[in-house]
Amino acid sequence: MSQSVSNQDTVLIVEDDRNTAALVSTYLERDGFSTLVVHDGLQAIEAAAACKPVFVILDVMLPGMDGWEICRTLRKTSDVPILMLTAREEELDRVAGLAMGADDYVVKPFSPRELVERVKAILRRSRPSSPLPVSVFSFAGLELDTEKHRVARDGRPIMLTSSEFKILLALMSSPGKAFSREELLSQCYPQGEVVIDRVIDVHIGKLRQKIEDDPSRPRFIKTVRGHGYRFSDENDDEEG
Repeated sequence: MSQSVSNQDTVLIVEDDRNTAALVSTYLERDGFSTLVVHDGLQAIEAAAACKPVFVILDVMLPGMDGWEICRTLRKTSDVPILMLTAREEELDRVAGLAMGADDYVVKPFSPRELVERVKAILRRSRPSSPLPVSVFSFAGLELDTEKHRVARDGRPIMLTSSEFKILLALMSSPGKAFSREELLSQCYPQGEVVIDRVIDVHIGKLRQKIEDDPSRPRFIKTVRGHGYRFSDENDDEEG
């Protein structure tokens, strides 16, 4: 198992079960990734800061600090894709993980091959293969730069997950257009993964917390009742 911290394609695996961690590492390295494995929460934070991984696979139940808290901590400073591993499959757990900034959620026991394919799919979504004709979208102090993959409000950087970035890009690129939840899901999951449409509401809620002055009275992302969401246009004076 590689312990390099300089490879640009390093995947950080945070898993206290050493057999599971070794299995995941083996399958990832077969696909050309470098891996770094740690077994508790405190090590995870230190390793993420040191190696700047391109992806984090994060177990929920860990000694020292659980996966939920690690996810929250990482999201304060990084938009690295995060996939959560858990022994529970309740819908509330999945929604909770996504609400904290995770990009995907896998229930144990799982197929290592499928896990690797999920990692690759999420990385494809977070690394757009072709540039858009317009690279910067801005409205009322909110700016999204596709080339730099950066969002800022009044010059202040805002950390978004890859799914949040995709949703905001879709909305900002067509101000005033009403997007259904299904249309926004297709932006996040273009490979047709089966995901409950409630996930979009979770992502929108997190986006509003990050970009709005008052998430309960959104200026940027408006609710289209019975349909989905839209981004404000210059003449928009309605409340979401």
